Amino acid sequence: METLQRKLVDCGQEHLLKFWDQLSEKEKEELCQDISDLNLMEVTLYFQRAICASSTVQRTILDDKVSPIPEENIASVKTTSEKQLQIYEKLGLQEIADGKVCVVSMAGGQGTRLGVSYPKGMYNVGLPSGKSLFQLQAERIIRLQNIAKNECGRKGEITWYILTSEATHDTTIDFLHKHKYFNLKEENVKAFKQGMLPCFTLDGKIILDEKYKISKAPDGNGGLYRALLVQGILDDMIQRGIRSVHAHSVDNILIKVADPIFIGYCLSSTTDCGVKVIEKTSPHESVGIVCKVDGIYQVVEYSEISKEIAESRYNDGNLIYNAANICNHYFTVDFLHTVAKNHENEMELHVAKKKIPYIDENGHRNIPKDPNGIKIEKFVFDVFKFAKQLAVWKGIREEDFSPLKNANSAGQDCPNTARDDVLKLHKKWLLRAGATSVTGNVEVSPLLSYAGENLSHVKGQSFEGPYVLE
Repeated sequence: METLQRKLVDCGQEHLLKFWDQLSEKEKEELCQDISDLNLMEVTLYFQRAICASSTVQRTILDDKVSPIPEENIASVKTTSEKQLQIYEKLGLQEIADGKVCVVSMAGGQGTRLGVSYPKGMYNVGLPSGKSLFQLQAERIIRLQNIAKNECGRKGEITWYILTSEATHDTTIDFLHKHKYFNLKEENVKAFKQGMLPCFTLDGKIILDEKYKISKAPDGNGGLYRALLVQGILDDMIQRGIRSVHAHSVDNILIKVADPIFIGYCLSSTTDCGVKVIEKTSPHESVGIVCKVDGIYQVVEYSEISKEIAESRYNDGNLIYNAANICNHYFTVDFLHTVAKNHENEMELHVAKKKIPYIDENGHRNIPKDPNGIKIEKFVFDVFKFAKQLAVWKGIREEDFSPLKNANSAGQDCPNTARDDVLKLHKKWLLRAGATSVTGNVEVSPLLSYAGENLSHVKGQSFEGPYVLE
């Protein structure tokens, strides 16, 4: 107890024991464990670093420091020849057939903004099939394995790692188990937890959620790298002989998991880190953009550049800063190992001001109406600066990106838009394959087609929804 008190005093956090005399023995044990689990010196420095970085960002407009992605480091599906796309795809499929590919789905978020209390990956947007995000992604993996076998003569298995959080881990595992891993092998689906960081008051005091319990929050999707190391996932990847890792946010309903064209492009570029982007819809779309700052790759928020820079264009009329970040990444296992071992403590820390329940001076729990505290987060893209070579692949919004963030009342990035975007894409596939008409909600199962292939049998047919092509 005295040792604990000294540590807390040294870090200015002695208030955590304010209610010690009011606690039961069990509660005292829980609080001691909570405090002992923290590296107090590290998390206190985290707060100072995050506040310092946040105040610098707020003061800085990066106009004089930004530069676009060099042409030799970016390619686009729109401007790449069909022959070259096939070469990239063949490379990616061979990597899959050789068993060297895994998928990491970042699925730590609850569906709070969606109006549900369960993990986003379990959400059903109302497609005719009623499939959840997890099921759609699992079935795309199955289809890809079969495509790779047909193309390359051997069936490699894609391991699916799912990054969860304290709040979503057990529910996610139960859901996957209940649905028998959507016909993937159980040993090829592994859920692992991201870390937690304490929440702070605006002046740097760790918040108590209960008299005996520290308030904590997930450390952001950038907590991936530490979690890969401490949860033994990197070791598992190495033992399985995996080389190429596709990491993405679970809430993108159009995600092409382990996209063989993207993977093939990254392999041909001999890159250790790749990012898939899409074109911005307008100069002032509220998205981060991939560019260089002082010669180093990073994602710059729209608020960090001026209106003039955001609107600047090339002679052909295209926006200069047009590479919208969509949380879609390629990494080599070697790169992830280097980041986790050597650079994780150098990652940027970001401040999010939130309404955080707290125990007041009198021991009462309060739920604030205004932001009263800080959550510290790391972002997955903040490792770009550690890459020896970064490759950027520009996809197509209608085929690659439709996020599920909000309830339908928001009117965008919601279940209605996600469902509609899937159905629009599938209608396009069917008409391109020769269907005479497609009316209503017609869905193509991922087990039948990954990206519009394998649909020649629909030629001359008409479809009326709701209907699912299995």
